[in-house]
Amino acid sequence: MSDANATPVNVTRANLTALYTVARREVVRILRIWPQTLVPPAITMTLYFLIFGSLIGRRIGDMGGFTYMDFIVPGLVMMSIIQNAYGNISSSFFGAKFGRHVEELLVSPMPNWVILTGYVAGGVLRGLMVGAIVLGIAMLFTPVRIPHPLITLTTVLLGATIFSLAGFVNAVFARKFDDIAIVPTFILTPLTYLGGVFYSVTLLPGWAETLTHANPIFYMVNAFRYGLLGVSDVPVGVAYALMLAFVVALSALGIFLLRRGIGLRS
Repeated sequence: MSDANATPVNVTRANLTALYTVARREVVRILRIWPQTLVPPAITMTLYFLIFGSLIGRRIGDMGGFTYMDFIVPGLVMMSIIQNAYGNISSSFFGAKFGRHVEELLVSPMPNWVILTGYVAGGVLRGLMVGAIVLGIAMLFTPVRIPHPLITLTTVLLGATIFSLAGFVNAVFARKFDDIAIVPTFILTPLTYLGGVFYSVTLLPGWAETLTHANPIFYMVNAFRYGLLGVSDVPVGVAYALMLAFVVALSALGIFLLRRGIGLRS
């Protein structure tokens, strides 16, 4: 009886150890190449704040009752989180696939959910680190208040998780390094710029506003904007429901791809 009771405990401990190992490797990778993972987004977002916030923003005036600088801060922070969470796992997992390291994970007794969660944890962490850096930079340009800290934090976690999972799917299907740049260039970047980062959807004509509501990034940006400014172009509950649905769907897809070995086994 004691052996039977100890077995689940040992399995759980082994899975947690494996999860810690995969996640730790991702964290070490991020910190080891920090000039590539943390510095570029900080420089890019500083330029956004200088050009769009300070220079152009003075001519635009208020947006939704806030200065233009205050209005774009949530969008720019979320944009940096999305791009870096996506880019981290797509490059890291494809690198493991290219170097055949992922095959060692697949033949190990490690469950598929552990592999997926470990890589996603790395992407989420990089997104959080970059988001914190960009938020700190924003504070140099304008006072940043967080009236809804719980909504702010959960939106960041959900958004980073969604695009880490999406980056994982991209890495699975990619056959060469150029393939991991196709989705960010032709899909992710347009959706981000058209997701209400720099403007309120209320300024758009009816048909454009309708199309914007089909953009999932629009809901993430507005939920985060509500956390920082207390305003949103969409109900926050709807944004959360959509984000949770994406997390569930992409997680199921990621585990399915690992289980079937699609794009992973030669």
